[in-house]
Amino acid sequence: MEHVVIVVVLALIEYIGFSIMVGVARGKYNCPAPAITGDPIFERYYRVQQNTLEQLVIFLPAITIYGYYGNPAIAAGVGLIFVISRLVYMQAYVSDPAKRGRGFVPGFFANAFLLIAGLVAAVGNIF
Repeated sequence: MEHVVIVVVLALIEYIGFSIMVGVARGKYNCPAPAITGDPIFERYYRVQQNTLEQLVIFLPAITIYGYYGNPAIAAGVGLIFVISRLVYMQAYVSDPAKRGRGFVPGFFANAFLLIAGLVAAVGNIF
């Protein structure tokens, strides 16, 4: 289960990094808080942060459930795919939002796998 914990911590550090990037972009693109609109590049950083938060709501319980009831090594490996995909998503979205799918799709499938595998493993432990 330690592998799962490490991946969870990496995902949270990544999110903190995205949050810092939003703060830096606020200053660089002159978009003072509480504004969330203004310069399009700032808005891209902000959307990356918000979309990542939306995905973490699924990712964190899903990796924990599958890591506990299923296979923690597989959970950690799939979780690492999620973390890497978020980095790819951020880079793609900031450079060209139309290309964000190359980072979003693998992360979506990682979340879907963790969620479904966690459910199957938990149900399997009942019987």
